[in-house]
Amino acid sequence: MLSVHELACERGERLLFKNLGFELGNGEALLVRGGNGRGKTSLLRILCGLSVPATGVVRWRGESISKAHEQYGREMAYIGHANGIKDDLTPMENLRIAAALGGRVLDDATATAALCQVGLSRCVDLPARVLSFGQRRRVALAGLMTAGALLWILDEPLTGLDVDGVAMVEWMIHDHVLAGGLAIMTTHQMLMLDGLTPKTLSVGD
Repeated sequence: MLSVHELACERGERLLFKNLGFELGNGEALLVRGGNGRGKTSLLRILCGLSVPATGVVRWRGESISKAHEQYGREMAYIGHANGIKDDLTPMENLRIAAALGGRVLDDATATAALCQVGLSRCVDLPARVLSFGQRRRVALAGLMTAGALLWILDEPLTGLDVDGVAMVEWMIHDHVLAGGLAIMTTHQMLMLDGLTPKTLSVGD
């Protein structure tokens, strides 16, 4: 499904990594490892199509993501360090906007169910600016649940979450991959995925 070939990334005059490659298929997860500043986030941004590699190519279903960007955009969901949440909108409105940008229609019942599932039943109609960082993170995770994406790309998804939130993310990733989805993630925390063993990739070594 996803294949990466001879990828290299530069930041200024510094080479973060080169000759990087891997393949990921249905029902597989990949954990990207590496120290701070080694290029983990840069790699994920390249995989999302937000940055261009110095060399190499990322392919989805056998085609370069630069050519298949519309289909890839529909089938890929990304959560970065920033939650991508608009502070003036409620969690419900944020989910609707994200769905519309992805060309999807999101009904109120589905959106409400997702927000309740991530523990935000009492925050549905509050502006996001009054929510804590962890709660805004949960809004982003609800968006992940409603995106219908096959490939999840998650940069430090556990950041700002309490113990229950961490367990929720672990459950989400486990069930997504078990159902045939793909997941790529970075994290400084231990992930407990209930018997699911991700592939690992070291960046910048």
